[in-house]
Amino acid sequence: MAETENRPTNFIRQIIDKDLASGLHKSVHTRFPPEPNGYLHIGHAKSICLNFGLAQDYQGQCNLRFDDTNPEKEDIDYVNSIKNDVKWLGFNWDGEICYSSNYFDQLFDFAVELISKGLAYVDFSAQEQMREMRGTLKTPGQNSPYRDTSAEENLNLFNKMKNGEFKEGECCLRAKIDMASPFMCMRDPVLYRVKFAHHHQTGDKWCIYPMYDFTHCISDALEGITHSLCTLEFQDNRRLYDWVLDNITIDCQPRQYEFSRLNLEYTVLSKRKLIQLVTENHVEGWDDPRMPTVAGLRRRGYTPASIREFCKRIGVTKMDNMVEMGMLEACIRDDLNENAARAMAVLDPVKIVIENYPEDKVEMLTAPNHPNDESMGSREIPFTREIYIEREDFREEANKKFKRLVLNKEVRLRNAYYVKAVRIERDDQGDIQTIYCEYDPDTLGKDPADGRKAKGVIHWVSATESVPAEIRLYDRLFQVANPAAEDDFVAAINPESLEIKQGFIEPSLVSLAENTGVQFERTGYFCKDKLSSDGNLIFNRTVGLRDTWSDNQ
Repeated sequence: MAETENRPTNFIRQIIDKDLASGLHKSVHTRFPPEPNGYLHIGHAKSICLNFGLAQDYQGQCNLRFDDTNPEKEDIDYVNSIKNDVKWLGFNWDGEICYSSNYFDQLFDFAVELISKGLAYVDFSAQEQMREMRGTLKTPGQNSPYRDTSAEENLNLFNKMKNGEFKEGECCLRAKIDMASPFMCMRDPVLYRVKFAHHHQTGDKWCIYPMYDFTHCISDALEGITHSLCTLEFQDNRRLYDWVLDNITIDCQPRQYEFSRLNLEYTVLSKRKLIQLVTENHVEGWDDPRMPTVAGLRRRGYTPASIREFCKRIGVTKMDNMVEMGMLEACIRDDLNENAARAMAVLDPVKIVIENYPEDKVEMLTAPNHPNDESMGSREIPFTREIYIEREDFREEANKKFKRLVLNKEVRLRNAYYVKAVRIERDDQGDIQTIYCEYDPDTLGKDPADGRKAKGVIHWVSATESVPAEIRLYDRLFQVANPAAEDDFVAAINPESLEIKQGFIEPSLVSLAENTGVQFERTGYFCKDKLSSDGNLIFNRTVGLRDTWSDNQ
């Protein structure tokens, strides 16, 4: 077992420690079992970090297994995206990728075993009728009229199902357990249904497909899983998990343990709701930077380390709770503050003309890529007579709290000179078009000899040497903290979740690799978007320099 000094404990680790100490298990074998019917989201990342992390820490194994029992909603694109996300997060599965469909032949044989033991039957009741006979939480269910069909007849009917002799919805295979059970999942649950659907792994071999609750526990057992971890909504289903394994002939019998799922403010983590956002074009796709998908977070500029750190901070418990979005943002902010290079970009430009600077001169100034990490090196920034600054960084008049450029006052340009605003020029609408300044040539990298002190430091880019770029300012997708609780969650979408600016960036950013984080000084953390091209650079805001969003609530 791995060293534990720096490893957070939780109730699952305590169970594993006890199982290893008692000799119940000699090693740990976990699995991550996504259904390939959508992209992974931050909640799946929590499960990935838990299952793969346990295998790493205990020097065990973790399988990647696709729960592919519903071919109508599954797609090979989802399979590929899930594989990429797991690897991007920094994990590798043991052995070959597993699919529940790998076990379809064995699952069929186990279903035959249950039928032969009188523990499963073919039911021809209509879906609505089955729903009514199932009862409620307060009233017991009623036995199906097909419940007492002989094992021989059920075996014959099940083979007919397999051979495609019944229509979809005409019949299903149900477990024979207890229609009076206080647990709804034990009231003769469906084990198999008829579906004439092409499967991305098995093609058209099957026209009957097993249900999740029947498939999952058997897949765990066939793979030798020791600790089957799932979220709390499957707590009652553990009874069915154990019932299936207790009543078939199989050597391994894993144990299921449940932990709380992730609930994150200002987003939805229901796959059904995420699919709706995509199909109804409320977002640009599964990897829209406003989406809580792993692909969306990656495109927005989140790093694998920041997501792993987030999953570590929120921990693993049995208590449902709502996690603040600020906690996720703090993780990426901490990561990028330490590891992202610095550069300058102007998002809302206003032009400055430095009247006493030579007109045709291009001076290359040297600036550190990180103020606290010399190993990240430096870069060259072109300085010219005409530059851009942020429009909000200038006022004609201001009080002492305003530490930026004011008419007839000095300010330092980042990594450059002192400048003093002397006059302004307005356009026909009365807006400031140009700020005319003078610079002090003796202030490059030092304060003036006469002891003057600038009011503040502002960022800038050359007006003639900078590069135009589209800057996408992403905000939270929803206006309310818990959109899933709304009657119409779509109505809670934030109409200002994306603001697009046409700004200018320093030339060093042109060669920045896609998804690489960079701090636009005094503005926030950004990354180059995948849609960028030589003639159309696009940068996405990952997160601000501090959590101003919660300050305004």
